[in-house]
Amino acid sequence: MSHSQKAGLATISREFASMSLRYQINLRIFFSAIVILVLGGSITIWQAREAIKDEVASSINLAVQLIEFRYTDKPSINFGNSGWLTQLNSLQAIRHLNIQLKTPSGEFISLLKENVLKDKQDAPPQWFVSLVGSSYPVTEFPFTSSDGTPLILSIEANSLDEITEVWQETMIFFISIVLLTLLSFFAVHLTFNQALRSIEKIVGGLKAIEKGHYQHKLPEFKIGEYNTIAKAINQMTDELSIAEQRYSELTKHSLDIQEKERQYLAQELHDELGQSLTAIKVMTVTARHPKSDILQITQSITGICDHLIHVVRTMMYQLHPHILTELGLIAALDDIIKHWKERNSHLSIAVECSDEMDTLPEVMSIHLYRVIQECITNTVRHAEAQHINIKLHVNSNTIYLSVIDDGIGCDLNTIESGFGLRGMQERIKTMGGELSISSCVQQGMTVTAIIPCL
Repeated sequence: MSHSQKAGLATISREFASMSLRYQINLRIFFSAIVILVLGGSITIWQAREAIKDEVASSINLAVQLIEFRYTDKPSINFGNSGWLTQLNSLQAIRHLNIQLKTPSGEFISLLKENVLKDKQDAPPQWFVSLVGSSYPVTEFPFTSSDGTPLILSIEANSLDEITEVWQETMIFFISIVLLTLLSFFAVHLTFNQALRSIEKIVGGLKAIEKGHYQHKLPEFKIGEYNTIAKAINQMTDELSIAEQRYSELTKHSLDIQEKERQYLAQELHDELGQSLTAIKVMTVTARHPKSDILQITQSITGICDHLIHVVRTMMYQLHPHILTELGLIAALDDIIKHWKERNSHLSIAVECSDEMDTLPEVMSIHLYRVIQECITNTVRHAEAQHINIKLHVNSNTIYLSVIDDGIGCDLNTIESGFGLRGMQERIKTMGGELSISSCVQQGMTVTAIIPCL
């Protein structure tokens, strides 16, 4: 097969694939009907051909037997008494024969029986006669007439009336197939009209969802499969609506936090940095006087600078832990645990962290750090726990994180709307992982995350 032929077949395949479902099914029904017509017509013609051969052969045998019986009874036949010929002509069983009387030289004397089609309009077309007809041998029966003249009785098959009957039956068959095909087209049209209307409603609903109209609901359908699809889509829109609402609330909360952080930074810069710089400026002006206590002024400036350094470090730590970037996730976790233990001496925090954590990408390290930070914060604020156990390790290119405490636990339904939980879920989802939380009242809480390590 040439390249152009392959390209043509590929084009036809693409065009067929882009056809509508109704057109494809109608096309398949049409081709199936053509195949049925061809196969049925071929089988019908073959059976008709065999039936005509058997019918003609049976008629010839019957005619020969009758003539032989008559000749045996009366060897010399008197054609003036044509009673037996009348009976022969009236036999329905030999209607497919032309019986002629001729001399040994081949000259026809009379036509005893001729098979003639009564209605010329019922004659089948010549191509059909050629398909089902056959050439049949001529049977000749020599005898002597009552006056001693030798004659020959010629029996020739003429199956025109039998072919006519077969043609009529064939036409009925083809007309039945055509009617059944049209009926199939009509039934498919009615069925697909209803089905396509349902599909159009479903597509319209999906387009509405695509535009963010999650309140749009699909109606119930009479067809069970479409009704199942509609229910699934409606459930999906409900979930999308809830997710959009939560995302909107989380975005608003994040903006609020961002604004509060800006206000905090502005307040800190004004209260701490601004006042301290003003004090330093005043002290430097005072130091210009000859009688000023330079030693005391320099000590005060040094104390103010130390205070500013502490304030700046605190602000930098709150914005982003510098140790996480410089030394890695393990060191950052040790630092945050040290920070919490200093503020909560009764709290025991144990960390099991594999060395592979320091080789993670920076973005992933930040997300894991913030999730663990949020877990510890929530435990300290709400759980009244004595022990926190943190495990973070890699196994088969998958990161496993678990944070377990022995606090008072809670009903998960009461924390479902918390922004801290949503923030953790979004961070884990950003890394392509899954976050799960299990807790019961007075039985502590367990936060687990499974993250693919790409």
